[in-house]
Amino acid sequence: MAHTPAHDALRFCPHCGAETLRQTSSKRLACSSCGGELFINAAAAIGGLVADERDRLLVIVRAEEPARGTWDLPGGFADPGETAEETLRREVREETGLDLASAEYFASEPNLYPYAGVTYPTLDLVFLCRPAAGADARPGDAAEIADVLWVPREALDPARFGLESTRRIVARWLAR
Repeated sequence: MAHTPAHDALRFCPHCGAETLRQTSSKRLACSSCGGELFINAAAAIGGLVADERDRLLVIVRAEEPARGTWDLPGGFADPGETAEETLRREVREETGLDLASAEYFASEPNLYPYAGVTYPTLDLVFLCRPAAGADARPGDAAEIADVLWVPREALDPARFGLESTRRIVARWLAR
């Protein structure tokens, strides 16, 4: 049975309040007092491999933990009711100021995302993107972005990316 630290953070039943919540499967928690159930499913995290006509990749520098100071792809978590494509366009615009001319699904990777003492399972969905003409990338209003860089393909090193799932995605993109 798969176990993530998110399971450890949840001890109290959301139905009856008893401290009798226990993991019964890789994603299910059950209360031995009232029989209530709680499911820990992967959160959808959406990212963009935004490349320009010169085959440079748009990279952000993380300003906050996890992995502060490392490279990342622009993106973030889907809001309830949002499609992956809507999340991608919103996050890229918020983080870099760019609108996208195109976005095509590329790949997905599972990930564990530590935040505020809890590690969440995520499913990272990544798209191949082209920026809309005429816009310059810049750090957006999002406090989690320290800088925005256009990195030539030959200068990309997956080891500079702070999250393992992103390192795997970038390595796959470079191998194409």
